[in-house]
Formats: sequence, C-alpha cells, structure tokens
Amino acid sequence: MDKITRRKFFHIGGSVALGSLFLGVAGSSLWKMFLHPEKLFYDSDMVKDEDAAALKNHHLVSPYRRTFGFLAPDEVTAFEMNKGNVILATENQIYIYGISGELQQNFPVASDVRDLAVYEDQLYVLFPARVEVYDMQGDLQKDWDACSDNSDYCSFAVFDGGVFVTDASNKNICKYELDGTLSRFINSPEGFIVPSYSFGITTMDGAVYVSNPGRHKIEQYTAAGDFVTSFGKAGAEDGAFSGCCNPVQLTTTSTGEILTSEKGVPRISCYSKDGQFRSVLLDQQALGGGHNAYDMRVYNDKLIVVGGKKVSVFQYNKQVSQQTLCGTCTLNCPMKVLA
Repeated sequence: MDKITRRKFFHIGGSVALGSLFLGVAGSSLWKMFLHPEKLFYDSDMVKDEDAAALKNHHLVSPYRRTFGFLAPDEVTAFEMNKGNVILATENQIYIYGISGELQQNFPVASDVRDLAVYEDQLYVLFPARVEVYDMQGDLQKDWDACSDNSDYCSFAVFDGGVFVTDASNKNICKYELDGTLSRFINSPEGFIVPSYSFGITTMDGAVYVSNPGRHKIEQYTAAGDFVTSFGKAGAEDGAFSGCCNPVQLTTTSTGEILTSEKGVPRISCYSKDGQFRSVLLDQQALGGGHNAYDMRVYNDKLIVVGGKKVSVFQYNKQVSQQTLCGTCTLNCPMKVLA
C-alpha cells in the first residue's frame, strides 16, 4: 500500500474517519473506506460495488485539454494566482512562478500552510491558528493569532470587506478586518457540517461563497457576514455533490460563475452564482486520477489546476467543444476563447 502522508491522511483518511463517525460506520467498514474511498465519497451512503465502479469509470468528454504543466519541488499545500503568476506553498516554503513555470521568487514560512490569498499586492498566508501577511519579496508585514484556542483554520477569502476564515474545528466563519481585528463569528442558519478539511470559501462582487460540505451545499453571505441564500444537493450525478463532504474548493470566473472541486472521485464543475448547474469541466481522468480534490483558479482563457506536486494549465479545445454542455453554453466566457 502507498505511504500516506500526514496531509493526505487529514484530507482523505481524516475525512473518512470523521465522516464515518458522522455516518455511524463500524470499524470493518472504515478499513474498506481506506481501500476504496470512492464508495464513501460518491454518495452519502455506502454504494454497491458495481455502482461505485460504474461511477468511477464514467468518462467525461471535456472541452478542456492540458496544454502545459510543471512540477513544484514538493507537495503543494496551498495555491493562488496573482497577475499571471502562480504562487505555491509547500512545506516551509513559498514559491512564485511565472505562468510558463519559470521560478521568480521563493522565501521560507512556517509549516502547515492551509491557504493563500492576495490582496493589494500583499500575500496572506493562512495557518491552522494564525494569519501572516507578506509582501511579494517575502518580508512579513503583519500577523495575528486565531480568535479561539481550539481554532483549526481551513480556508479564507480576502477582499475589501475583510478577511473571512473558515474554521473546521468551531464550524463557523471568523470575519476579521484587514488589520486583523476580529469583527464577528458567522454561523450557518442550517449549521455547518464539516467532517473534514473541505471548508472552502471564495469571494465575488462583494459577496462571499462558502461550502457547507456535510450538507452538500454552497452558501452565500454579504460582505457584512449576513446569510443570503444557498444551493446544492447530494448525489453522484452531474450537478450534485458526492460523498460525505463536498465540495472542497471554490473559485470564481470573471463572468460571475462559480467553479467547484470535489474529492473522492475528483471533478471540477461550473455553476452560475444562483446555483444553476452549467457543466462538468474536468473529471478524474482528465485531472490525473487520485482521490484528493484539485485546487483551481481561472486566469484569462486558462484554467490553472494544482494537485500534489503538479501544476497543470488547461485550455478550451474547439475540436471537441460542441460535444459538451460547456461547448453549447451561450455565456461570453473568456475561458472559451477558440484558439
């Protein structure tokens, strides 16, 4: 059996273990989940062997093709884009690459980086119980500790409205001002269910979108932290979120769409901001396999995807586009530039 790293345990094994407690799964079934995690992640109940195999082997005709890629020196723990540069966090290091893979800058940080965000040319670095802010040369500008002794921060979004941090331990969102002053705690009206580190968050047009993974939903909040609405449903079919806890990662496009990334049998999908399903963009085969969720960002007409040590650049392919839902979409999406 392959060696399982600490990070992989928390993202796969940890979610299986915690999810099994949530679902009331016995020890013998728990071991089966480690061997076949797709059975857990495809639906909220354990699915039959033949159903899991059929779902896993289903292949999407994707309009996106991998056109370029490069490898980071170590497994990537967090990822962000800034002005066409790819920013990667690995164990104790931040690397900044050009879009073509040329290394431009690197500097040391503490271990266990959970997420990265850029705001006004400053790099915000999230740790389990701390936020640090650097300039792009690696000089520390400011920092603050978590607002709770038992905080376990997962992901964050930084914009004019403040710093919104998801806390997997306390199952809420901590809203900070940009200077690090705690503003409020945000609780879901339905209650956040977070069996694992699948607590993604992003921002668009002054609104905040956060995953409620145990409920298979995405929730929208105002910049003040007030709940607006939610969408999503559990299921293995396209347009639903599978397993015990999905989606994991969220990002947005310049035309107002929300991209989601799932684990278990990974895939990246596109939704409108009001929750209308658009299409699956990349499936497990196109992404490169495995069971971890892939992180992703949109840069002009490119979809940048990161998983493990690998950074991949995907672009729209007109030769197969009309065979897909994405190809028949009428949105003026910059990702659909026909080369």
